[in-house]
Amino acid sequence: MIMDQGLNQKIDAYIAENKEQLLQDIAALVAIDSVEGTPEEGAPFGKGPRAALDKTLELAAGMGLATRNCENYMGYAELAGADPEKYLATICHVDVVPEGNGWTEDPFKMEIRDGWMIGRGVADDKGPMVATLYALKFLKEEGVSLRYPIRALVGDNEETSMRDVEYYLKNYPAPVFCFTPDAEFPVCNGEKGLFGAKIVSPVCNGVIVDFEGGVANNAVPDRASALVKTDISKLKNAPNITLEPEGDGVRIRGWGKSGHAAMPEGTVNAIGLVANYLLDNGLCNDAERAYLEAIRKLHASTAGEGLGINCADGPFGPLTVIGGRIYMQDGRIYQTMDSRFPTCTNGETMEKQIRAALGDGAELQDVTAAEPFYIEADSPAIQACINTYNEVTGENAKPFTMGGGTYARHFPYAVSFGPEHNDVQLPSFGGPMHGANEAAPIDKLLEAVKIYIIALLRLEEIDF
Repeated sequence: MIMDQGLNQKIDAYIAENKEQLLQDIAALVAIDSVEGTPEEGAPFGKGPRAALDKTLELAAGMGLATRNCENYMGYAELAGADPEKYLATICHVDVVPEGNGWTEDPFKMEIRDGWMIGRGVADDKGPMVATLYALKFLKEEGVSLRYPIRALVGDNEETSMRDVEYYLKNYPAPVFCFTPDAEFPVCNGEKGLFGAKIVSPVCNGVIVDFEGGVANNAVPDRASALVKTDISKLKNAPNITLEPEGDGVRIRGWGKSGHAAMPEGTVNAIGLVANYLLDNGLCNDAERAYLEAIRKLHASTAGEGLGINCADGPFGPLTVIGGRIYMQDGRIYQTMDSRFPTCTNGETMEKQIRAALGDGAELQDVTAAEPFYIEADSPAIQACINTYNEVTGENAKPFTMGGGTYARHFPYAVSFGPEHNDVQLPSFGGPMHGANEAAPIDKLLEAVKIYIIALLRLEEIDF
């Protein structure tokens, strides 16, 4: 399909006219600390996610869109269509990972610098959420007659357990097709499997008094520390390690480089730095040593060689694994792990391999696994999305698979569809999603609005 030039011009004018308000709306969402909190009545994921859900529906209602709160688990904005039995959907989330460390400015006060938005959620996923609302706003203002209703679904538990979408699909019909703007362009038609667990120590009563690091299971931590019973004069310096006297012991701090669990290349895990220092300097008793040797296998490689789980396949490439958080509770050390795995393995096999690698030094607990999903690239809806992207951008891109886990895997027919761009270099003042100084380019988000408008119009033409 050749892009209609009249439509093209209308969209460009609409985006220019609405740019400043769109940015203000994103800033309003970023201002809400929507990290998952303590569940309470009317707020199953805590006050912050509930507040972000409410604000999103308020923004949508202000655009003249019909809205519905789905019992505070999710919500949606909707445009009516002729078919009462079928609907199309987009789905974004307004919960975020904890702010973490290393921010140069307030993470919940959006800053605009040199054409970039900076703030927690500008990329993942509050900016894209607002972009989808403005796509629907355009269709409404143009008075487009829709075959299928379109819902902009609003999630608020994506970053942890996705219980929001599980509730929605249990209580509401699924869309005939759905895309989530929570990944990279052009179109992601497959996601690796997800494996999570905790590596737990025995009660050691040894040298390690405290061990802490990380802010989320699915983020590589850039800092971690252990408090140990020792004399600082006996310790030697090491790269990316600092030593501080604390009480009767020494606080050993590791300084790494953060990033998303699905894309750990180039990161440096601070937990691994501290664990290696403790082992290399004998700061452990026998039980602690056995445990540290076990988690050293986790941190030895983000490809999983240390645990014996490394593998790769054609559609998805290599397995990835990271340790996200470490903490102590009741004398035990808990290390979380997050792995994204291709079709050449499965959760059961990985669990056996990891238990074998850990040996007697640690116990594997709270294992969860979800298998990979894949949709053929030549299916009509995926072709509508990829063709739209290529026509708007002038590229000749192909659908791809990834390690990230999005809402798409929960739906019978769904993909992730932008708006991130892997080829766009972050500025010196900006950081990645899940990292400090999370940044997103304004021009690319505005372009995404255009892509979503045209893609939705083309999806309306498909016989589902």
